[in-house]
Amino acid sequence: MNVKHSVIWTLGLALLIGCGGEASRDPRVFRYNESAGLQSLDPAHARTLEPMWVVDQLFDGLVELAADLSIRPSVAERWWWEDGGRRAVFVLREDARFAAAPEVPGLADGRRVVAEDVVFSLNRLRDPEVASSGGWILEPLDGAAPGGGMEARGADTVVFHLREPFPPFLGLLATAYANVVAPEAVAHFGRDFRAHPVGSGPFKLKWWVEDVACVLHPNEHYWERDAAGRKLPYLEAVHIDFASDMGAEFQGLVQGRYDFMSGLHAAYLEELLTEGGDLNGAYSGQIRLETVPFLKTDYIGVLVDPDLPTSAGHPLLDPRVRRALSLATDRKAIATHLRRGAVLPTARFTPPTLPGMPPYAPPVFDLDSARSLLASAGHPDGTDIPPLTLSTTSDYTDLAAALQHQWRALGLEVAIDVLSPGTQRERVAQGEALLFRKSWLADYPDAENFLGLFLQRNFAPAGPNYTHYANDAFDALYAEALGTDDDSTRLAAYATMDALVAHDLPVIPLFHDRVTHFVRNDVQGWTIHPVNRLDLRRVHKAPLH
Repeated sequence: MNVKHSVIWTLGLALLIGCGGEASRDPRVFRYNESAGLQSLDPAHARTLEPMWVVDQLFDGLVELAADLSIRPSVAERWWWEDGGRRAVFVLREDARFAAAPEVPGLADGRRVVAEDVVFSLNRLRDPEVASSGGWILEPLDGAAPGGGMEARGADTVVFHLREPFPPFLGLLATAYANVVAPEAVAHFGRDFRAHPVGSGPFKLKWWVEDVACVLHPNEHYWERDAAGRKLPYLEAVHIDFASDMGAEFQGLVQGRYDFMSGLHAAYLEELLTEGGDLNGAYSGQIRLETVPFLKTDYIGVLVDPDLPTSAGHPLLDPRVRRALSLATDRKAIATHLRRGAVLPTARFTPPTLPGMPPYAPPVFDLDSARSLLASAGHPDGTDIPPLTLSTTSDYTDLAAALQHQWRALGLEVAIDVLSPGTQRERVAQGEALLFRKSWLADYPDAENFLGLFLQRNFAPAGPNYTHYANDAFDALYAEALGTDDDSTRLAAYATMDALVAHDLPVIPLFHDRVTHFVRNDVQGWTIHPVNRLDLRRVHKAPLH
């Protein structure tokens, strides 16, 4: 072990020992565990939540995603659209600066973030040598335009040229991939930039011992202040352990060694939560439960293409029959008994947390209305409806069995076809499954990412419209939404499109996953995001002065 590594190891060991003593209660330090560890702190490789949480502390992008999923200024203080939404212009703030990096020429005391830094950072996503998984966020750009679709104009202006109007592009720029890196640090460290990140975020990396822990300290040059003029962040350090034992993580939270824990795991699920998904009262004096719907929807798809052999002439082509199935689905019971309250039952496909969507409303379970709908469609008590086959995978047989039981109350017979994931994907894509369980997870925080699922041009197998839903009015609204740079017009079109899907029901939505956080009661300023981003800028454990 060389001298440098020996010093780092000694520092790490000292802090780890401190986790069990007075240091663990230091209100200036925020502590959590990341059981999966970290492989890289380079934004170009922030593909999963584990690195995203740390990357978001170290770097800023042009814009950021707020907890209400609106797009807020970050390194860019303002922006606007030109050329009918085909050109986006961003003006950078003057006070955004990289953290000081004494070992990097040109960054000894940091420096201002300029437009060329933004272009450099995003072009890295295209570089085959970097091999980033984030290049897809640049797909809307016009590659034939100057700079391959993005250019720096002077020190403070960045211009993006899009092939066609695409307002959700702002959401793509709010992903961790789009964070701005210091080019000098990338040149200095080369491939080892992954372990020596330099950005303009609220924190900077103090040290990182892989598989052990890492510590962040405030970026002394961070630009943001709170409403009272206090400099952010409030914390003096963030300490992250990499203990793989989830049971130990739970015990660390209860004992005060950790300040928060994310997600649900079998190691502590039944201990922390009641059957209804509430926090076990035995822990309410120490921790609190915070949840918000995640941008993911589990649903039952219905093939509604009258021209395919699988669905031609089938009673499920009648929307009244599909509505009857929806009304006969007891989503609350499914959420409570099969998912221990860890999901949000819903009858709407698009999550309510997305801008423009209606507020959450509990789904209706009404067998009498379901039976009336079947009778009006000419199928009283399920008469003349052939046995249905629900395609699923082994991970969801409990869900399929619950639906089989619930729909039997309508006089319907349902067989369950359990397939391997690959086989199920293929059959659904090829239109060979009449009823199928699927889920949809957003790539970016815009309702378009959910509603685009139902466009005719996205018919499977070429696209994700597995139900072959076809509605000309829906497609026209989509074109209207993406053809305007007026947010209110776009969001109104989204809401109407969502209502059409809820009326026509090519899918029977079941539930949205939840982002679940367990937070120590003394932690203040906590923010929970529907995409599970981690924002520690305003977190504090001691009173603010």
